[in-house]
Amino acid sequence: MADKKQVPLRLSAKLYDAIAAWAEDDFRSVNGQIEYLLTECVKQRKKNGKYVGEETDLPPELDIE
Repeated sequence: MADKKQVPLRLSAKLYDAIAAWAEDDFRSVNGQIEYLLTECVKQRKKNGKYVGEETDLPPELDIE
């Protein structure tokens, strides 16, 4: 297995809860889910040269209840 870097990450409570629920649905750990999502975003960018979102610099508006 290749070496992995440790990166401190701060998430809002709402975002963390949403990712945790998604991870549970996909039978992954929260860390695994974040790594999966980042990997998919990088693949998408390499595929078409664009980021997934058009407004990547704006903070996300999470309507999570």
